[in-house]
Amino acid sequence: KTYLLNLIDTPGHVDFSYEVERSLAACEGAILVVDATQGVEAQTVANTHLAMNLDLELVPVLNNTDLPNADVESVSHQVEDTLAILMDDSLHVSAKTGEGVAAVLEAVVQRIPPPAPTEEPALRALVFDSLYDAYRGVVAYIRIVSGRLTPGDRIRMMATGEDYEIKEVGIFTPDAEPVKQLNAGEVGYVIPNIKDASQILIG
Repeated sequence: KTYLLNLIDTPGHVDFSYEVERSLAACEGAILVVDATQGVEAQTVANTHLAMNLDLELVPVLNNTDLPNADVESVSHQVEDTLAILMDDSLHVSAKTGEGVAAVLEAVVQRIPPPAPTEEPALRALVFDSLYDAYRGVVAYIRIVSGRLTPGDRIRMMATGEDYEIKEVGIFTPDAEPVKQLNAGEVGYVIPNIKDASQILIG
């Protein structure tokens, strides 16, 4: 089977917990990556609690298991004791060699639920990030909650009450790729003809 997976890479450092939280709000699950040579760190605890508070399905992954100083057993016990996550189904990965990466993607498909279907026709979308492009203006990263979005549609930013016309919608593959429309449950980007970044309020 072929699946469309929307993967959002978040900062690991504890100082970026706000950025992590707003990204997690657009997800059904999270891949919890723990370094098998470092163990549980402050950001591991903070980000795990953020994901748990949002009731996300967690897929625990031990990375760098190929390194000589990796201590898989000890770090697994540390994760269980500190985060109360059973490591029986944890995945052992080497991002350097690629070992175990296919198993992680399979686990995402098997363990993390797809977006809940909605019959609501009205467009609702969550803006979880944005950037400014000198040529195209503001590019908003969104998760469609209900309805669909196509170029030419007019949208209202609920935080400001301002209306805009959509110039382009697209997905990340991982490069930005324009598409004809974004549907409920999908993550992508939208270019709404906004020239001032302050008009976009994240969250």
